[in-house]
Amino acid sequence: QVHLVESGGGSVQAGGSLRLSCIVSGVKYNPWCMGWWRQTPEKERERVAHIYSDSTTKYANSVKDRFTISKDNAKNILYLQMNNLEPEDTAVYYCAEQGPIGGSCFETTGYQFWGQGTQVTVSA
Repeated sequence: QVHLVESGGGSVQAGGSLRLSCIVSGVKYNPWCMGWWRQTPEKERERVAHIYSDSTTKYANSVKDRFTISKDNAKNILYLQMNNLEPEDTAVYYCAEQGPIGGSCFETTGYQFWGQGTQVTVSA
């Protein structure tokens, strides 16, 4: 059974930083990609960033140059370092793992397993 547990969310002022962590357990294969997504009540879930098994990274334009996705394969932890946060970054952040079947890393349907989410709130 695959489990993803996020942590590190919280409340910060604009310009501040947070680091999200996602502990992954139960994976017995090497997923092609893992990602961070976010969602607000007003919007559909949107992709923030994802990382491929070769450590290549892709970012949404809205977070490029501010956020960094990384992974520690030895500890099975996925990270999202978020700097220069803006009020528009306020959302529930989810980590996601593709699963053995695979799919597009740019689409929610490409991910089989999701964490429970962690709230990030950025005040002006």
